[in-house]
Amino acid sequence: MKKIAIILSAASLLLACTQKEYSSWNKPYQGDESFSHDEIVLGEQLDDPYSVRNMTKALQSIAPNARTTIEPTDFYVRFLPKDDGQLQQLLELGLELTDHPLDYRIVRDGDWYHDPMLPDGSITWQYAVVPVDFEFPAGVRYERIDECFLPENNPATKSDGIDWDAVERESFRLTGNAELFPEGTKASESSYPKGRITISDPALDDEPIGVKGVKICCNSFVKFAVTFTDDEGYYKMGVKFSSKLRYRLVFQNINGFKQGINLVLIPASVSTLGSHPAEGCDALIDNYSDRKLFTRCVVNNAGFDYCAACNESGRSLPLPPKDLRIWDLPLLDVSMNVMMHQGCIVETYEPLSMVLGEYIPLVKLLQPDVYLGLHDTNGYSEVYERALLVFAKAGLFSQVGKKWWGVLVEYSLMSMFSSGLVNLYGSRDDENSGYCEVAGMYSAYCQTILFRRRYPDFSGVFGTSSWFSPQILLYLDERGLGLEKIAPVFTSDVVDLEGLQNKMLSYYPAFKSVINEAFARYGE
Repeated sequence: MKKIAIILSAASLLLACTQKEYSSWNKPYQGDESFSHDEIVLGEQLDDPYSVRNMTKALQSIAPNARTTIEPTDFYVRFLPKDDGQLQQLLELGLELTDHPLDYRIVRDGDWYHDPMLPDGSITWQYAVVPVDFEFPAGVRYERIDECFLPENNPATKSDGIDWDAVERESFRLTGNAELFPEGTKASESSYPKGRITISDPALDDEPIGVKGVKICCNSFVKFAVTFTDDEGYYKMGVKFSSKLRYRLVFQNINGFKQGINLVLIPASVSTLGSHPAEGCDALIDNYSDRKLFTRCVVNNAGFDYCAACNESGRSLPLPPKDLRIWDLPLLDVSMNVMMHQGCIVETYEPLSMVLGEYIPLVKLLQPDVYLGLHDTNGYSEVYERALLVFAKAGLFSQVGKKWWGVLVEYSLMSMFSSGLVNLYGSRDDENSGYCEVAGMYSAYCQTILFRRRYPDFSGVFGTSSWFSPQILLYLDERGLGLEKIAPVFTSDVVDLEGLQNKMLSYYPAFKSVINEAFARYGE
């Protein structure tokens, strides 16, 4: 029970850090007063132009001789999950959920909203648009707010001869929302929103680089479009729009990993980009942008680059788990791959798993895989450096498995707790220190190699301030055993330095003298 208390105490201290704001940044965020990264402020309820009722009126106005009835294509609904299990159930159905109603005026835009009629700390209403044949999951509370007609969701509209762009525009006019159409724009001038999301790294690049593989959403009332940026930050939606739209970055990468918590626990944090024309939205993020947005974009790019390196290696370099969950913690100096969302500790540590019992799935949903400490990081390269380390560890987890990783996490948590949240690594004399040594030298080596790929002028070696020696692997790398050959050696049977050396020798006998020299030089 003592170990359980240590683990939970350390996790609670880490979690407490997420409720505090960033203490400093290069410059305060300078934005429009109607735009922030705090809570959304709602105004009055608006008349939804996409409701069946309003689209019918608009059709009768534009084409009085056309059909007079419109059948709904979608329902505008809201769900109230009672716990994170139900929230996850909705997400697994592929729903695009928002935490605020879609038919209210936004007085001040922001990253999150919580219904004031619900208790603080509870999951708030989740709003969505679902097709009319959607099967609502049993046990999840929901309310059907309105019936909607979205022409692109009805195949018959492609050949019925009706100008649905004109009908849509007329519906906006009849409902008092004409201001959302740019002056002089014709109904036929609808667009597939497109643009580019970029971030600057002046220490390396003269021009901004793309925010890679990040999810971007836009909507006008209940009409949604979602896509991912490419590796240069470009995106193009698959749905046409005519009216002004709200754009948001959702920090769920195309490679599967997700960042963050906002006011409540959610799989992926949101950074709003505000209201922009239907043609699209460009955004440049730099050191003077909102810090949350900046750090999320850098971590996103580090993860994308790590996954790209894995794929380029033919998967010799192991990919992280597909549904990796990362919490960015601005006040924490150290990072930790607890991998609890993947089941580590809660499934592998028997005393805790027996206590939790049927609640194990809930704990996995509540807990992240990675606590990423970002205290005192300034600029792209410093955030990128720390993010590479946790992605390398997540890749190693995929290769060694939960049981192996559970020993490492227990060791790290106890070391961290006993040192006042400062030292994850303990010392070589501690029980199970071999796990820490193997994981530490491997992840620091990967971090160094991948950091050098982005920053070729960097000649340092990460991890040398600790008692383990990533220099062993760098020495081998420089003599012909590169990342693609070294990474596969680190499997669950390697639990200490001696075991690593023996496995290296068995894998690569032609490098026997180089391997022995590396371990002799840096192994003590």
